[in-house]
This record gives sequence, structure tokens and C-alpha cells, in this order.
Amino acid sequence: MKKLLLLSAFCWLILLQACGQTTDKAYALMLKGLYKNTVPTIKPAQLKAILTADTVQPLLLDTRQPEEYNISHLSGAKLVEYEAFKVEQLREIPKDTPIILYCSVGYRSERVGEQLREAGYTNVRNLYGGIFEWVNQGQPVYDSNGKTNKVHAYSKSWGVWLQKGDKVYGKE
Repeated sequence: MKKLLLLSAFCWLILLQACGQTTDKAYALMLKGLYKNTVPTIKPAQLKAILTADTVQPLLLDTRQPEEYNISHLSGAKLVEYEAFKVEQLREIPKDTPIILYCSVGYRSERVGEQLREAGYTNVRNLYGGIFEWVNQGQPVYDSNGKTNKVHAYSKSWGVWLQKGDKVYGKE
């Protein structure tokens, strides 16, 4: 069944690329096929509310590659790189710390979240839809100079899911 959902999502992707647009339903279907649901998710609006509240702030971990992070990231996010991630990087972080992970769409961050949960971290969540959904919902991203509209779109085929912001491919 999961393979059928994934195949359906990729068919939608190809069709939508041809049309030059996407829909929320198609994006949700694609994510449903990608996610294993092994890490609880948090919606962009929920995260925005937490980040603007006078409460304990979560540790934001960006699991993308440095060239993606350098184009833009969520304010205060720490880069942990999916391909090089080791749980030991967070050995100083208490196991009950609220941790929010993200990547482009949430696949890589879910894999890192699985590692953290296996290591005993108890308050780990994955940003639903990743930085693409964050930006699509009108939330801000930043680079080393401050607020930016640029977002690393990962690749042309994945970039179709990014509806807002200025898409960047490769290093800039």
C-alpha cells in the first residue's frame, strides 16, 4: 500500500511539474508516501506559536547540507547535516529538551529524529513539510545577513513543492 501511495505521489509530481503548479493535497499525498510516521510532526503554525511565545524555546536542528543551510534556514537553527549526523553531536543536550528537526520536506529530518528517539531523546518532533511548507505558509527564513526570500530548492524535481520564496539550486 505504501509503495502504491509513493508511486501515486511521484505520478502527481510529474503531472504537476508539467503544469508548473502544485496543490496542498498533492503535497500531503507525497509526504504521506515519504514519511514513516516514526517521529511526531509539528505543523508550521504550531511551531510559529511556540517560537513567539514566552516559553522554553525548542532546539531547532536543520538536517540539510551546508549549501542548503547557507542559502536560508529558520532563525536560530543549528546545522547538523543529515549525511554526517551522529547522536554524539548532542551529548550535552538533556534528553528531555524540546527538539524540532527539519529539512526540505521532512524526510531527512525524520531519519535523524529516529536516531535521536533511539538514543533516548523524548521530546523530538519533525516539522511537517519541512522548510518548504514553512515558507509556503508565509513564515520567514534567514541567511547570514538576516531575513531573505531565498530558499534552496534541493533539485528541480523537488523544487516544484516550493510555492513561495526565490528558489535557489546549487551553491550561491
